[in-house]
Amino acid sequence: MERQTNTDDNPPVTVTVKRIVKPGCEKEFEEFLIGIINASMTFEGHLGTNVFPPTDPTHREYLIVFKFNTRSNLERWERSKCRRQWFARGESLTVGSPIIEVITGLETWFTLSRNKPIIPPPRYKMAVITWLAIFPLVNLINLILAPILSNLPSPQRTLILTVILVHLMTYIVMPRMTRIFAFWLYSKATKNN
Repeated sequence: MERQTNTDDNPPVTVTVKRIVKPGCEKEFEEFLIGIINASMTFEGHLGTNVFPPTDPTHREYLIVFKFNTRSNLERWERSKCRRQWFARGESLTVGSPIIEVITGLETWFTLSRNKPIIPPPRYKMAVITWLAIFPLVNLINLILAPILSNLPSPQRTLILTVILVHLMTYIVMPRMTRIFAFWLYSKATKNN
């Protein structure tokens, strides 16, 4: 099987799916979620899934967030018979059509902040993985760019460093770190399933 790589035309992607659950179908819908999440995990490039339940009992909207390392791997999941079958199962448990949005980059950090996930990685684990990625990356970037940028004022050096760092973290480093450390980040979620 050909391994897919991230490029500007094939970036990491996040898909958000909003579903409103029929009254009394919450338990069945959460069982459905476990099934579709486990199915999506079998597809190449799957980086993880988060579920954000309703924040108000009178508003039964769930937000499901699927992450894939490349757009082409996401498209493979979206075209699959497996996904179509799972979506068909979910139809009887929900009201209306799903609202699906595909996004790339940092916008997911801001659109999900008001919701509380069911099974997120603990914050200390996210902090450890972020530090494990940033510490060597900052040192490497400084080592490579220090001779080139030494004559620039500190704010300009910092600007260049942070632009490079954010791009590397978003598109290259963190998708790989999430995949490599998924066993530890999501160990509690795996045991619960």
